Amino acid sequence: MTDTPENKEIDDETTDDAEESAVTTDADEATATKTDESDESDAPDADDDASTAAATVDDADTEASDDVGDEDDIETPAAAPAPAASTSSGEHVVYAENLTKQYGDFTALDSLNLSLEKGQILGFIGPNGAGKTTTIKILVGLARPTSGKASIAGHDCTRDVKQIKRLVGYMPDVFGAYDNMRVHEYLDFFGAAFKIPQRDRAKRIGEVMDITGTAYMHDLYVEALSHGMKQRVGIARTLLHDPTVLILDEPANGLDPAARIDMRQILLRLAEMGKTLIVTSHILPELSRICDVVAIITNGKLRAFGTLDQIMQQVRRLRMMQVTLSDREHVLQLSNYLKANLSADSEVTPSETEAEVRFSTVADDKRLTELLTGAIRDGLSIAQFREVETDLEDAFLEVTGLREKVTERADGRAVN
Repeated sequence: MTDTPENKEIDDETTDDAEESAVTTDADEATATKTDESDESDAPDADDDASTAAATVDDADTEASDDVGDEDDIETPAAAPAPAASTSSGEHVVYAENLTKQYGDFTALDSLNLSLEKGQILGFIGPNGAGKTTTIKILVGLARPTSGKASIAGHDCTRDVKQIKRLVGYMPDVFGAYDNMRVHEYLDFFGAAFKIPQRDRAKRIGEVMDITGTAYMHDLYVEALSHGMKQRVGIARTLLHDPTVLILDEPANGLDPAARIDMRQILLRLAEMGKTLIVTSHILPELSRICDVVAIITNGKLRAFGTLDQIMQQVRRLRMMQVTLSDREHVLQLSNYLKANLSADSEVTPSETEAEVRFSTVADDKRLTELLTGAIRDGLSIAQFREVETDLEDAFLEVTGLREKVTERADGRAVN
């Protein structure tokens, strides 16, 4: 495409059908699926020509003109901000109760319960196929739950879909970028799709570019940006309509260390601004640095929910100790010594390759001191004896039951 879409103001009397077509563009680009059991119109695919997408919005405006007087119509405010949150003190910005989604005999989501307050960051983690995407689709109004309920800022995610689209900003892990479009043109196009009047769009674009640190990209072509730069532009686009809740799918995926730090600072800044964030990621150490609460889901069931410390307390029934030796020939001897002196519920894992032995135990510090003294007395060359702190990755493996599988694969590679 050689021509970019015209920066024209979308009429303030544009109807809800056009709004749905435009605002659902984000989610449709990511999922490439039709809205489940809903009557919303399909948005253009991410790889469609930009002019086609713009025409779709204009056509929807024209076709919907007869419905302007509909009692469900929402009058477009001057800068098209999200509707005011209807939550009172003590209520939650994001709330889900017994949320269940079934596809025939398959249960994709099974009685999920969670809640988030204003300004909190949720780390939503789980293996592929765990039910994360299903949960997100329900929260953004793209799927209806089989049972249970969910709400954003007091608005029901099933009944108040039009308000939900104003309240939520969704950035998929992969989003569309139109060819031959500069960053400010790209943001202007989506500002029009979000029904921000032309006279206000330049100011709003400047604000979101300042928040995301993308002002220097103003005249750069989107397709020429690095992955990290595109991610920041994607967040800027997600912020255009000033949503209350942001749902970010793998925002740090594929980023180099410096770009991850930049992304971390952006997310923390958004939380300080009062935005509530739901972040999915497989980079668990990075996620643990920013999230206030963590939800771990597998096979459609929520296995753990709470602060990082609360989840650690749930999974850390035993202390994990690591002993490093200066002579790897002593690994087997130390392993046998520990097995003989530890309780039956302790697990000892030797590694001759790394010249270390790890073991789990309920022993207190006094008992551990006795074990260390006895090992040294027996002539074992111990270089380090320390307790291994449990991190989010350990908690995830423990809660999901994947630790044994990981250990088995590692043992299989060692044998081969």
